[in-house]
Amino acid sequence: MCQFIETIRIERGVVYNLDYHTERMNQTRAVFWPDEPPLNLSESLQPIMNVEMIKCRVVYSRWIEEILYTPYQIRPVHSLQIVHSDNIDYTYKSTDRSAINELYMHKREQDEILITRNGLLTDTSIANIALFNGKEWHTPKHPLLKGVQRAALIDKHLIREKEITVDQLFNYSQICLFNAMIDFGKIKIDVNRERIRI
Repeated sequence: MCQFIETIRIERGVVYNLDYHTERMNQTRAVFWPDEPPLNLSESLQPIMNVEMIKCRVVYSRWIEEILYTPYQIRPVHSLQIVHSDNIDYTYKSTDRSAINELYMHKREQDEILITRNGLLTDTSIANIALFNGKEWHTPKHPLLKGVQRAALIDKHLIREKEITVDQLFNYSQICLFNAMIDFGKIKIDVNRERIRI
């Protein structure tokens, strides 16, 4: 049976991007279980008030199957290894990350991987990305997963979608990693061949 997840940030009782998480969950369910009615995530969550940051992991299929709350700390990322896979597909946030985990094994001494597909930049193993050209931030037009933080940043006109090739990567000055748990701007890496290995 297919299982999917939403990873939700809760900070001192505040649930971040809940509407975006709910929308993505119900869009996924509409594809795999079109006869099921939408679910309301807010009815199932129990925000924890006295903890700095909580990772809330919602596992669902036709219905919500499990909700786990764990403390969260950001893992530092200072360098990237580019890896290639033209066949990888992670359109839906599945519990099955085996294809991504297999690519992660190729990272060598770098902290994280940057995945390309058909010559275009996509995501890291844990996050969407955006690149700064000195004037604006561009995010890959065809990511592996359309993250909720990415959707929110696009809606706020803080980042713009663009097809970015590996060759174009080094025209940018910085790369930013972000996801539901990691704020935009929290992890930035200078774009050079020492920090990003091809």
